[in-house]
Amino acid sequence: MSAIITFDNVWKKFKKGERHDSLRDLIPATAKALFRKNSSSELEEKEFWAVEDVSFEVKHGEALGIIGPNGAGKSTILKLLTKILRPNRGTCSIVGRTGALIEISAGFHPDLTGRENIYLQGAIMGMRRKEITSRFDEIVDFAGLSSFIDTPVKRYSSGMNARLGFSIAAHLNPEALVIDEVLSVGDVAFQQKCINRMKEFKHNGVAIVFVSHNLQAVSMLCDNALYLKNKTMAMGKVTQVLEEYLKDTIPNTDFSERYLKVNDFNLSSSSKSLTDIAPRTSLNFTVNAIPKIKLKDYHIGFKVVRSTDLLVVYDGNWTGDELGCPELSPNQPVKFSFEFTSHLTKGQYYISWHIFYGETQSFLVEIVPAGHFSVDEGRTWAGVADLDVKAKVS
Repeated sequence: MSAIITFDNVWKKFKKGERHDSLRDLIPATAKALFRKNSSSELEEKEFWAVEDVSFEVKHGEALGIIGPNGAGKSTILKLLTKILRPNRGTCSIVGRTGALIEISAGFHPDLTGRENIYLQGAIMGMRRKEITSRFDEIVDFAGLSSFIDTPVKRYSSGMNARLGFSIAAHLNPEALVIDEVLSVGDVAFQQKCINRMKEFKHNGVAIVFVSHNLQAVSMLCDNALYLKNKTMAMGKVTQVLEEYLKDTIPNTDFSERYLKVNDFNLSSSSKSLTDIAPRTSLNFTVNAIPKIKLKDYHIGFKVVRSTDLLVVYDGNWTGDELGCPELSPNQPVKFSFEFTSHLTKGQYYISWHIFYGETQSFLVEIVPAGHFSVDEGRTWAGVADLDVKAKVS
């Protein structure tokens, strides 16, 4: 199956502080660019690579999530795909009609009404007026803007602009859909509505590129992901790429060894691998430590968090008495063990561990993250708890 969206060894550079506010500035800058040697492959003073040798393909019915920190080049890639920018090296293309939402109100004329901008955007996408009219009511209803459709869009809020922009892009029968983080300005109900719409597109064979900091949405929608920091850091199956990204973004907590020295900690699984384990897999977490002082009145904490949206799945605490060891002796090795079952749906998770000392009312040690694991299953659409539902029909 041939690719609908192609991004082939693309490089794009910018110059820091580059602005052309007048024709007087633009003419010499253009002349300089024309006569500059190796201008497409070498960096000059103040220039930097915003996108550096990035490649990917998206075929019919596939969704690629692009993730990374601010300034990583994610929006630049979308502007290259939609021809707003041209690459310095490499090629990028989209076959067929493209629905794109890469900036709030991008392409809208502020003095035109919502109604007029729907027809304008449809015409830009190559649609006939009759075709736009046939879908007009669906577009307005999806955006929820029937009361404001004849108001100039310059009066719209950022959320209203995003709702109208997505609705237009999503109702004009695209072969490819290119969506940026702008969905985050909408309310939660509308965001879920958009995700559901994009799932429909995938099912109907549309190729999707989705840039978002909402990692849970990326996890739910996308087959593959690209972790970008101006160049490709990881590319492949979405669960594996998210795991790499989260390891980089969730910092390890430093801790003092004044009261307790942690020698090692380890998370293991009955399936041996910690990547894409099945729901209800047995897991074991251990911490080996040596107290430096006598510890009474201590509490041990164990937490499981869904990495993609920081949802706390479990947060439990035990006293020394409950653990059958009310006092820890100096220089006497101690092992803390936690056995648990991943009654969880598809997603990426991390655990944290701490010991809280009642005498000083402080955390002696807090390890974040103390381990990562991911769960793979294809039945659920949302939620976090695997309830082991037994379904039947009779």
